[in-house]
Amino acid sequence: MASLRVQNLHLPAIGSTKTTHRRLNYCRAAINFPSNLSPKGAAAFQNLVPVIKLDELAQNQQYIVITEIVKRKPLGSPKESRLLVAKLQTIAEAVADRVEMHDIIGRQRNNWNHLFLHSINSFALSASLLTGISASLPSDLLALKLSSMLLLSAAGGMMLIVNKIQPSQLAEEQRNATRLWKQLGREIDQMLSKKSNLTKQDVNLAMDKVHALDKAYPLPLLPGMLEKFPEHVEPTCWWPKKQIKQNPTLVNLDKCEGNGWSQELEEAMTGLKNVLKMKDESYYVELGKLVLGINKGLAVSGPAIAGLAAIATGFVDSPIGGSWAPVASIVGGALVAVLNTFEHGAQLGMIFEIFRNCPGLYQKIQEDIDCNLSEPEVELRENGDVFATRVALQLGRSLSELKDFAVFASPSCKVEDMKEFASKLF
Repeated sequence: MASLRVQNLHLPAIGSTKTTHRRLNYCRAAINFPSNLSPKGAAAFQNLVPVIKLDELAQNQQYIVITEIVKRKPLGSPKESRLLVAKLQTIAEAVADRVEMHDIIGRQRNNWNHLFLHSINSFALSASLLTGISASLPSDLLALKLSSMLLLSAAGGMMLIVNKIQPSQLAEEQRNATRLWKQLGREIDQMLSKKSNLTKQDVNLAMDKVHALDKAYPLPLLPGMLEKFPEHVEPTCWWPKKQIKQNPTLVNLDKCEGNGWSQELEEAMTGLKNVLKMKDESYYVELGKLVLGINKGLAVSGPAIAGLAAIATGFVDSPIGGSWAPVASIVGGALVAVLNTFEHGAQLGMIFEIFRNCPGLYQKIQEDIDCNLSEPEVELRENGDVFATRVALQLGRSLSELKDFAVFASPSCKVEDMKEFASKLF
């Protein structure tokens, strides 16, 4: 916003209307400029709205200091409005295309999980059966031993690939992406329905949301795939980070009223943010770490056992193998099927992805709360009633239940004092 600062300006006549804000008191003045101004200077003054701090304005004072003159934002021309609508429609088309792509790829990767699961189990159990038959026959059948070794080796190799890409987690990523892309498409449709109120900031925000979603849920498998075994478990972030305003030092302590906001609502939102951060978010991050550790152990042990079972199969009916080789081969094949079923049948990768998305949602709610509470002008915030309703629905709570979190608004509140979670949905 452009501004012009003028010092010691003589104003022949001033008519003012006082407006009270929460942080500072301002005076918006209508300036009657002298008649001897040039036409160019008069036109410039007509496009300006003076904003004068009351603490520097004395009543009946002829010489005052104008600390800031803010230029009025010009209205967009019809050509600019049509251009903004065209850009937003282009983004909407791209979003609709993303929805279809993520939906198709999600179903494909879900099929991968089922196909790999049953194929690996079939290989491992068939190998155990062939080894048992070979050990029970009086003569050494080389074909059965080689077939068993081949099946166990193939099962171990497939497990290495499947454990690396985690198809169940890939499918869950695409399901989340499809849902979020549809949500973004609805937001853009709502903006397009209000064509007269479109701004360049709306278009830029929509573009930022598209880029954030592309980064959070990439389409490519290799390269570009999200790390399935990260060193640090962090919540998923699928939205562009907002610039949180730092609250200035309070000039007066008037209660913040208006636009659906009240002191009680602010305290409830502050307490809710503390509970989300200290209890809900940390709880799901710890669960994610636990599931990740179990999944890592299974991802390593499964292929290793398959390889050992394949080696043991080679010693069946040999002097070195004795009686332990058939047992190791048969039990190893069965154990491979059990571990594979537990890892991919239980879809631990999908569970880990859920435990990353839940704290991601909680972080987004915290950021929305901070964004609103850091804005000193209540009229510039989202309507308080609407915001509270949206947060309550996201957490599966009623509006009356949100008020109970006001007791946790104090910075000295500890997690031991929080008896229940903020969210009832997860």
